[in-house]
Amino acid sequence: MAKYDYDLFVIGAGSGGVRAARLAAMAGAKVLVAEEHRVGGTCVIRGCVPKKFMVYASEYAHHFKMAEGYGWTVGESSFDWPRFIAEKDKEIARLSGIYVRNLQNAGAELVHGRATLLDAHTVEVAGRGRVTADKILVAPGARPWMPVELPGIEHAITSNEAFHLEELPKRIVIAGGGYIALEFAGIFNGLGVETTLVHRGPNVLRGFDDDIRAHIAEEMDKRGIKVILGAQHAAIEKTDTGLVSRFTDGHHCESDVVMFALGRAPYVDGLGLEAAGVELDEDGAVRVDDYSRTNVENIWAVGDVTNRINLTPVAIREGHAFADTEFNNKPTTFDHDMVASAVFSQPPIGSVGLSEAEARHRLGKVDVYLARFRPMKYALTGYSERCLVKLVVEAATEKVVGCHVVGPDAPEIIQLAAVAMKMGVTKTQWDSTCAVHPTLAEELVTLREKYVPQGLGQAA
Repeated sequence: MAKYDYDLFVIGAGSGGVRAARLAAMAGAKVLVAEEHRVGGTCVIRGCVPKKFMVYASEYAHHFKMAEGYGWTVGESSFDWPRFIAEKDKEIARLSGIYVRNLQNAGAELVHGRATLLDAHTVEVAGRGRVTADKILVAPGARPWMPVELPGIEHAITSNEAFHLEELPKRIVIAGGGYIALEFAGIFNGLGVETTLVHRGPNVLRGFDDDIRAHIAEEMDKRGIKVILGAQHAAIEKTDTGLVSRFTDGHHCESDVVMFALGRAPYVDGLGLEAAGVELDEDGAVRVDDYSRTNVENIWAVGDVTNRINLTPVAIREGHAFADTEFNNKPTTFDHDMVASAVFSQPPIGSVGLSEAEARHRLGKVDVYLARFRPMKYALTGYSERCLVKLVVEAATEKVVGCHVVGPDAPEIIQLAAVAMKMGVTKTQWDSTCAVHPTLAEELVTLREKYVPQGLGQAA
């Protein structure tokens, strides 16, 4: 008789947990996955996928205006929010169903219910009872963080609720300066909503290259998004005509919806991690080693709950590496270096590697190549929107250590730049690539003159 009910128990049926469960089951392990919400996790249900649909929907107004510059006469147009939401939800349900079928086809069991660890090998599952497992993988993801002490916070929503608003608001205030805040600001602005973004910092997108941060803030302003920096909410008041956001700088703004996008916190509350002896770090994330193993020998964790790089493809690779190591006899770790990221703001951003400031701090002398220009796509439209491309190169080795793009199709461009940089491409090799003309991407392989930031002079 087996010592445990299952070889592997997975908490969370998001991208990382599902990948690990499928591979383990296909390797012959007896696997049970518990999910308290819908299968697919944040990315499929309330993150990347529905957000990208919303970005697509919001871009059409901009496309319609641009079309006139190319000779098109565009008639009266209108946007049907309920119809869009219904179509979006239909596709999300289809994708969630695919995740369920993939688990079942691999031979893994799925139970809908909250899982709580009782000890290192025992789990209580709502609606199922207690089960035991040899190995446990913690992959519940993260949840939006809200300042619960803020007066009037009960009137605000997070990105979770933004996907299911009953009607499109006329006015919205978005608190935050990260990628989720910027993406939803672009979405609602593109759909015709009067949009205000308020952020406590001196600029948006902390952690990104400073030139990117300044550039996107300027371009968002051109799109009609009101950006308020150096301020944050002091209170939210509900009135007969809407919600009044009162800011710490003394200003106030009335809107129909207030959305908070101040980051996400690892979803560890109530999981029973303390009962199993699992350690958390100072930010409340599960502490793991390079193999995603916790301090408890038979418990691992992957994805956003570990707060390493909170991206869906990273969670998938971490889950894959775990399954290969533990069930396929292929010890594997995932290298978190040179992971590309995209911000689906409007215009969008693609970034991989180090920012200029990070490179100077870590590597010493660096060479910077930068260009700002109006993309060819806008030449006949009268729009003043500009692109930015930037390369950061380690001077001593000529290795390209940072690539940053703002402009149409930037997320598509950055993927292949990441391939070259992961392989250690040098600037000489980069420059030997022939340009594809006429494209925005060709600017990356035609950058020849070094850029000296103002104030640094020849010392740069």
